[in-house]
Amino acid sequence: MKVRTLIVDDEPLALERLSKLLQENPEIEIVGECANGREALSMIKSVVPDLIFLDVQMPELDGFGVVAGLAGQKMPVIIFVTAYDKFALRAFEVHALDYLLKPFDRERFQQALRRAIDQIKRNQPDELTRRLSDLIGELQSDSKASDRLAVKEEGRVLLLRLDDIDWIEAADNYVSLHVGKECHLHRETMSSLEERLAPDKFLRISRSTIVNVERIKELQPMFHGDYVVILRNGTRLSLSRNYRDKLNQLLGRTD
Repeated sequence: MKVRTLIVDDEPLALERLSKLLQENPEIEIVGECANGREALSMIKSVVPDLIFLDVQMPELDGFGVVAGLAGQKMPVIIFVTAYDKFALRAFEVHALDYLLKPFDRERFQQALRRAIDQIKRNQPDELTRRLSDLIGELQSDSKASDRLAVKEEGRVLLLRLDDIDWIEAADNYVSLHVGKECHLHRETMSSLEERLAPDKFLRISRSTIVNVERIKELQPMFHGDYVVILRNGTRLSLSRNYRDKLNQLLGRTD
């Protein structure tokens, strides 16, 4: 019997490349392709794949969220496709779960696929579920302590230091990361990114803006409780009255 395989990645080129590589293997049957985590959860439940190539970093629901959403079900073998740096990858290796680090070559892909097929033939779902659970627990506990953000940009991955970000602007399912004179577009929702940022370093001052408190130079009161937030580089941002509690937090006030 062929290995029923699902591909999940929010980048069309990545989906296309994985599909072409998998089609070269006669043991593989591709049963679906998904571009986001929520779609993947639905399709996993309907097609019941044996193997999933799962992108880690996706908006709204990431790869770990997909795995968490499968709790209580028979767990497929998963090859994580990730842009994480080598320090985070240690967790995958400790828990004996395979991954492909973008960009990967054909040889590394074939190695991961061969391991996955062998694992499926051994059929040890309980052991796989335990290792996946341990991995997610470790990565989630470490995620807020991370001081870097992996940003996919023009076929490469930039590792931005969070402390270097001046301010962040919402753009639908993306955020614009303003770093000095540069601006980097990162595919993640504002709410999701906010959860990962240290609240003593970054404050959300409106629905569409998060600011690095170390970059704030001046606050100017406006009408109806609004403020203008002026950064050290001259950037002017608006603090909405609906986020007045954030201002009190910044000023260390409790009134």
